[in-house]
Amino acid sequence: MRVALGDGTPACYSGGESENRGFRTMQWRTRHPVVPVRLAERLGVERLRLRRAARRYAAHGWAVTPGACLTGDRFSCGRAGCPIMGCHPALESWEDDASTDRARVSDWWRHRPYTVLLATGVSFDVVDVPAALGLRALGAARLHAGVLGLEHADGRGPVAVTPAGRWMFFVRPGTPLRPELDACLDIVRHGRGSWVPAAPSRMPEGPVHWAVAPDEVHWRLPAAGAVQTMLCDALASLRRRADPARPPHGTGQILCVPRQLSTSRRAG
Repeated sequence: MRVALGDGTPACYSGGESENRGFRTMQWRTRHPVVPVRLAERLGVERLRLRRAARRYAAHGWAVTPGACLTGDRFSCGRAGCPIMGCHPALESWEDDASTDRARVSDWWRHRPYTVLLATGVSFDVVDVPAALGLRALGAARLHAGVLGLEHADGRGPVAVTPAGRWMFFVRPGTPLRPELDACLDIVRHGRGSWVPAAPSRMPEGPVHWAVAPDEVHWRLPAAGAVQTMLCDALASLRRRADPARPPHGTGQILCVPRQLSTSRRAG
């Protein structure tokens, strides 16, 4: 027989009775929630994949911090009272605690499948753009590299893609956005005080993946100016296609993909 205890914990009657000073007492045992074996194995494999990736990023000097774990369609960091349901750092002091120490990184992922977050603004910045713009700019970068060779392709570097359609171009840090890009609400530069999710972390829509893996470019970061020039050219091309009468570098935006906000905007 199964019942629920006062706190909602499942319990069942064990089927036996015992004598206690002349009274017959039923013997009860609580049933503790058990994680299905296959689910536990999957989570274990996922945790190892995330830890291996985090250690690799750290080994190449990219500061890593654990992000909240994806549970169903929301993220949980384990901090009491945290209202954030989207992807966010698991540590309150994540910016100070972000590390390239492989032992520390390994310890973070020892027990939980944390999302892998990369702190931006020190080793690299990230220019975060909509899919249409990112795909066109990457095509131009690949063509440039094919003609001149990778060693002369200044705009060729790591590019990550989120399942929500955001393309993240990794560049050398410290260069602000050009006015043409800064005027677009759906283009973000992640510098100091921000972070980005890294492959193979999972979002509710699917995993983050590399369009251009760091290995493919030997972990080389391109100059931000070169990447921004390619993005400006791609933006002008898209605008001409949408409105042939529009000036090539006019203001305003035609790309209507929702913007991935910076950390400060997420918190606000």
